[in-house]
Amino acid sequence: MEIAEMTSLERRLCEAFPRGEPIDLRQSQDENPEQPSSWGPERTVRAEVIRTLLLGDASSPGEVPVLHLTGARITGLLNLQHAEIPHPIRLNVCRFEHPPDFRGAQTRQLDLSASYLPALIATAIRVDDELRLTACTIPGSVQLGRAQVSGGIFLDRARLGIDGGCVLDLSHASIGNDIWAPELVAHGEIRIGAARIEGALDLEDAYIKNSGGDALNAAHLTVGTRLNAGGLVAEGRVRLTAAKVTGWLTFIEARLRNPGGVALGISSCEAAGFSLWDAAPVSGDVKMHYAHFKIIHAKPEVWPARVRLEGLTYETLAPRLPAAQRLALLERDEDGFVQHAYEQLAASYRRVGDDAEARAVQLAKQRRHRTTLLWHGKLWGYLQDATVGYGFRPLRAMAWLLALLLLGSVTYGLNQPPAAERGKGPDFNPVIYALDLLLPIIDFGQDKAFAPTGLYQWLSYLLIAAGWILATTIAAGVTRNLNRQ
Repeated sequence: MEIAEMTSLERRLCEAFPRGEPIDLRQSQDENPEQPSSWGPERTVRAEVIRTLLLGDASSPGEVPVLHLTGARITGLLNLQHAEIPHPIRLNVCRFEHPPDFRGAQTRQLDLSASYLPALIATAIRVDDELRLTACTIPGSVQLGRAQVSGGIFLDRARLGIDGGCVLDLSHASIGNDIWAPELVAHGEIRIGAARIEGALDLEDAYIKNSGGDALNAAHLTVGTRLNAGGLVAEGRVRLTAAKVTGWLTFIEARLRNPGGVALGISSCEAAGFSLWDAAPVSGDVKMHYAHFKIIHAKPEVWPARVRLEGLTYETLAPRLPAAQRLALLERDEDGFVQHAYEQLAASYRRVGDDAEARAVQLAKQRRHRTTLLWHGKLWGYLQDATVGYGFRPLRAMAWLLALLLLGSVTYGLNQPPAAERGKGPDFNPVIYALDLLLPIIDFGQDKAFAPTGLYQWLSYLLIAAGWILATTIAAGVTRNLNRQ
C-alpha cells in the first residue's frame, strides 16, 4: 500500500484489517453519525485507504481479513464500481461524506448499519451473504436495482429520503432470503417492481410517504413466503399489480391513504390469503380486478367508496357475516353492475353450506341488474320480484298459489260456471275447479267440463297463466335445492 501521510487511525486500520479485528471509535453507545460535531481527525478515514485495503492482497496464514470499523468519518468518494471484494465489509455507525459507489461490485457481506450516507449507489451489486442497512439514515436514494443478494436485506428502522422521488429502488432484484424492513421510514417511493424474494417481505409498522404518487410500487413482485405490511402507514398508492405471494398478503392494522386516487392496487395479484383485518378505512380507491385469493379477511367498514372487483376470485370471506353486510361493497364498484362479483359472493356462501344467504345474493344480483334495463324490462322485473322473488323465494310462490286458489274457490263457489255440455261431466267442485286451472300438469276433469263466461272467463285465463308461472318457479326452486344437496 502506497498512501502518503497516513494518519495513526488509518495505520491502525491497516494493521487490524488482515486479522479481522474490529475498531470501535465511539465514546458512547448512543452517538449519532448525522451530527458528528466532535468527530475530528482522530476519527477520520479517507475512502481511498478503505478502497486500497479492500482491493489489495491482505491475506495472512490462519487469518480472515474483515473490514470492521465503527464510529468513523469517511471522507472522499468510496468508489468500488465492478470490484471483486473477497472480504466482508462492516462500516457501522459511520458518516460518509459522499455516496459510496458499489455499482456492479461483488462482495461477501456489506453491513452499513446505523451509518449516515448521503445516498447509496449499488445497482447490480452481488452479495454472497447479507446486505445490512439497519437504522441507517440516507436522505438521498438507495439504488439496488438488479441486485443479487444470496442472504437477506435488512432495512429495519432505516430512514430514507427527504425530498420524495424514488428513495429505494430494488426493481428486478433477486433476494435469496427476506427483505426485513419493520419500522422503516421513507419519504418517497419504494420501488420493488419485478423483484424476486425467496423468503418474506416484512414492512411491519413502516411509514412510507409519497403523496400523489406511488408509496410502494411492487408490480410483478414475487414473494416466496409472505408479504407482511401489518401496521403500515402509506400515504400514496400501494401498487401490487400482478404480484405473486405464496403465503399471506397482510395489511393488518394498516392505514392506507391516497385521497382522490388509488390507495391500494392489487389487480391480477395472487396470494393464499389477503387481510385488511383491523385496518383503518381505506382513504382512496381499491382496485382488485382479476386478483385471486383463497380467503379475504376484512370487515365491511374497511372498504372505501369506490372499488373495482371485475374478475376477482376467492373461496371464502372472513369473518362470516350475513349477505346484507357484504352486498354494499358490490354496489360501490366503479364499473357499475358486475355480475361476476355477485356470483363469487354467492359461491362463497354455498361453499360453507349457507344456501339462504347465497339466494339472498342472487336475488340482490337480479335487482341490481334490473336497474340497467329499459322500462319494460324493469316492469317485468318488478313483477317477478313481487311475485316469486326472481325464483329465489319459492315459498312466496307457494303463498301466491294458495291465495289464488282461495280466490278461485270462493269466486266460482258463489258463481258456478255453466257446464260445457249439458248433462255430461262430473259434479262441480269450486276448489277442485280452481286447482285444475292453476296446476298446468294435473287434470282433474273440472276445467274441460265447465265454461265460465264474461269476467269469470277472464279470471280463468288469469289463473291458468299464473299457475304456469308459479308452478315453474316452485319446481325450479326445488330443483336448485336438490342439486346443492
